[in-house]
Amino acid sequence: MNAQFDRWNEIRTAFLVARHGTLSAAASELGIHHTTAQRQVTALEKRLRTRLFYRNPRGYVPTDAGLSLLQVAEATQDQFDQLAARISGFDSQLSGKLIVTTIPEIGPLLVPLLAEYQQHNPGLSIELIADQRLLKLEYGEAHVSIRAGPAPTEPDNVAQRLIQASASLYASRDYVARYGQLISLDGLEGHRFVARSDVNGDIALVKWMNDRIPKDAISFRASDSVSVMAAIEAGMGIGMAIRIAALASGNLVEMIPPLPDWHAQLWLVTHVDLHRSAKVQSFLAFIKSAFEARQDAIMAAAHR
Repeated sequence: MNAQFDRWNEIRTAFLVARHGTLSAAASELGIHHTTAQRQVTALEKRLRTRLFYRNPRGYVPTDAGLSLLQVAEATQDQFDQLAARISGFDSQLSGKLIVTTIPEIGPLLVPLLAEYQQHNPGLSIELIADQRLLKLEYGEAHVSIRAGPAPTEPDNVAQRLIQASASLYASRDYVARYGQLISLDGLEGHRFVARSDVNGDIALVKWMNDRIPKDAISFRASDSVSVMAAIEAGMGIGMAIRIAALASGNLVEMIPPLPDWHAQLWLVTHVDLHRSAKVQSFLAFIKSAFEARQDAIMAAAHR
């Protein structure tokens, strides 16, 4: 690597000597001593086994080989200049790819928000990864993560509180028309429920359903929360859903008010290296505002 770096230095020095005609002018532009410039030119000629310059009292005159080097180096310099112009301030541009990851329960809620955000920022290509896995932000697997649960503790990540997402028991309007409203948790008779099939899950809401609802009352199980949500909307039974997701559905009825422990903190997580980039900051501001608005709508609906 050092040898390759030295060669690049030698070529650039020879290019500037050919452009300016003197060692001192080339050395001044490079910020090096003229003896260093002379040594680099001599080393390059020795490496190439070719004379690149004629030396005379007035300076350095390129040979045919030197002129060839000058032409190629000038073209290369132009390409580097164009590249620098394209990437200059890249982090301040709202363009390129934005990768967002979240838990499956939040994925369907995020899609219309991402569509709205992209309308305002058409230069962005957005990818959503809805997965229970914690993607590694430090490896560039995602730019922004929306997580649920305890505060993230990774040392190089920046974690901000988004909202405290409450959950409750919901059923479809069709289910309520057929089976009636759930009066209380003491009156579960005659009702049907849907739940997650991971009975050993450590998610508080999953655990509550598996511990509290009689097994013979659960008429449908699914291995993931998205399928459970679809079953609730299809009228298969009462199930647990995050309130912001249920409100977005428009077809669900909250059966009882949420209990105090039916909630989870949502976090916005970014990696420190990308946290200050324009597209990440822009998205964070947008998503905070969008979630706060939906939280306000939930509170207003609860008091109607």
